[in-house]
Amino acid sequence: QVQLVESGGGLVQPGGSLRLSCAASGNIFSILGMAWYRQAPGKERELVASVSFGSSTNYADSVKGRFIISRDNAKKTVYLQMNSLKPEDTAVYYCNRIGATQFDSWGQGTQVTVSS
Repeated sequence: QVQLVESGGGLVQPGGSLRLSCAASGNIFSILGMAWYRQAPGKERELVASVSFGSSTNYADSVKGRFIISRDNAKKTVYLQMNSLKPEDTAVYYCNRIGATQFDSWGQGTQVTVSS
């Protein structure tokens, strides 16, 4: 089973940038498609970006052109570079496998707050 620890969140002004990291444990990380999700207050968790084990990427329309997902299999780490941040990007960000459900094990997430 993969264990996940997210970090890198914080308070940033609109238009700013943050880089999130997700450190994973477990031997199957390198063959898993991984994704970043986010959950804003009062809203359901949503998929933000994904990266396959072959590093093909996909993005939600709301972040396309602003966010970049990447992975380093040797370090068992997934990254999310977030640029041109908007207040509506405020949420707790989580990483997990592509297709993760409520029945998967989730990390504690990292809070991103975009506010002036």
